[in-house]
Amino acid sequence: MTIDKQLPSTRTTELDSICLKAEVIPVIAIERVEDAVPLATALVEGGLSVLEITLRTDCALEAIRRIRDALPKASIGVGTVLTPAQYRQAEQVGADFIVTPGTTEALYRYGVESPVPMLPGVATVSELMTGWQYGYRRFKFFPAEASGGVKALKAFAGPLPDARFCPTGGINLDNADDYLALKNVMCVGGSWLTPKSLVDAEDWNGIRQLAKEVADRFHH
Repeated sequence: MTIDKQLPSTRTTELDSICLKAEVIPVIAIERVEDAVPLATALVEGGLSVLEITLRTDCALEAIRRIRDALPKASIGVGTVLTPAQYRQAEQVGADFIVTPGTTEALYRYGVESPVPMLPGVATVSELMTGWQYGYRRFKFFPAEASGGVKALKAFAGPLPDARFCPTGGINLDNADDYLALKNVMCVGGSWLTPKSLVDAEDWNGIRQLAKEVADRFHH
């Protein structure tokens, strides 16, 4: 395996500037496209302006398009990107950044060429080293709790002290503080900010309130 091109360091800087705005990034799966704008608006009004919309639902790309138009100031990440083709679709709908659950050589190579920065998913030191060879310095740690959580991230800091992470998976109000206290954690991702019960009830006020509590508690 030869690595011809390395990720430009500007991509790392761009990710840092996005993650500086967010201690907590809501991870969202939108089931009904008409929920997209009111849901995203409630989160942003509550103080969470960096959102990750996952490609786990059929209407995801259309939902992202609508949110992009309605909320030009929000930073929109497209999550659950599994292939370069999906990466390209995310670029086309105006993604500010890309998030993957795990990462392939093809995704690393595509990301090196793309103007849109990627937060590649890793769960082990070996995966981290592969990304490192391509010039990646910022990663999603997923599934965080199942992969060793805070202890694993502390251990990662030994061999690769310059890597920084957005842990996602099993993170909630009770343990977010433990992650955010680590030097190599820049923010955390969580689906707990958009509980299904509130979304199904179209309780945007409830979601705004939840976002506000989280923003008040965690944001600098």
